[in-house]
Amino acid sequence: MRPFKTLTSTVISLPRTDVDTDQIIPARYLKVTEKTGLADGLFAGWRYLPDGAPDPDFPLNRLEQRAAQILLAGENFGCGSSREHAPWALLGWGIRAVISS
Repeated sequence: MRPFKTLTSTVISLPRTDVDTDQIIPARYLKVTEKTGLADGLFAGWRYLPDGAPDPDFPLNRLEQRAAQILLAGENFGCGSSREHAPWALLGWGIRAVISS
């Protein structure tokens, strides 16, 4: 990851509170020890429909949001266990900054 001083990007809004690390990346995706390959599991419980198809209503699945690098999250984002895979999944998808209280 390259550090930055200025980030110019569109913003993805995820207006949910108390998003824990298991919602960011469910445990079934934690079979790797590398930082790569986790983007498909990012918000998997919300991004995909029961048949496995992408949910067109979920913000990260909207085509106009695909280039966004800033996630505007609700209060208490990232709560729960200290799962290093959660920020790795965010980075893998392309998120460079999270704004949350």
